[in-house]
Amino acid sequence: MITQQDLADTLIITRSRYVSYEDGRSEPPIEVLVKISKFFNVSIDLLVSVDIRKYPLEEILKLPDNRIVLPVVVDKLGNNSIEIVPQKASMGYLSGYSDPEYIESLQRISLPFLVNGKYRAFPAKGDSMPPFKDGSYIIGKYVEDIEHLKPNKSYVFVTLNDGISYKRFKAKKKKSITVAADNSFYKPYDIPLGEIVEIWQYASGIFPEDFEPDNFESYPVKDMFLELRKEIRELERKISR
Repeated sequence: MITQQDLADTLIITRSRYVSYEDGRSEPPIEVLVKISKFFNVSIDLLVSVDIRKYPLEEILKLPDNRIVLPVVVDKLGNNSIEIVPQKASMGYLSGYSDPEYIESLQRISLPFLVNGKYRAFPAKGDSMPPFKDGSYIIGKYVEDIEHLKPNKSYVFVTLNDGISYKRFKAKKKKSITVAADNSFYKPYDIPLGEIVEIWQYASGIFPEDFEPDNFESYPVKDMFLELRKEIRELERKISR
């Protein structure tokens, strides 16, 4: 059970000040709203538009308007950068994904053929999704709504229990989604909707210098690389005009 004093200590304010916010006698400044949003995983939009005293927290988390603002880093020209989540610190992403300072601290790259949408690079691990393995990165495009998932497309799923995982989406159920690995050794499994923090659709990949795919023809991602090569060629034609 979380007490008002616990929340006040977390927000680094006095209990009486927190009670005044909860009772509606005063309005919290934006920096306190951000902290409350992160603590309860409730969007700032809902905090200022819905009387959260009237609804259980479980119901608020399921409201369609409950979207935590995605921190975005741009360069001096206003162009989006691709943040790279480091291999060694990938588990720290769960506590920093909504923190602008954490996102800003990540190394960044830019790819001219990835311009529409928001992209981020995540470390691959294991052998469940060949040819990606330890040392390689999956670049994903941010998915705003779970209803936008497409069957048999691959995504990076950021979840409360498993952290960062790269799998192929199979189906959506009432309270979960079914995902599967391309490596048939691993069985499909369900991810509860309440555990999903972020979803990023596969857009491109970064491989280590010694990358040598075994029997490339057998990999389902072959079409993805062919599509990527097509996009690069189209971009080169546009630049040369």
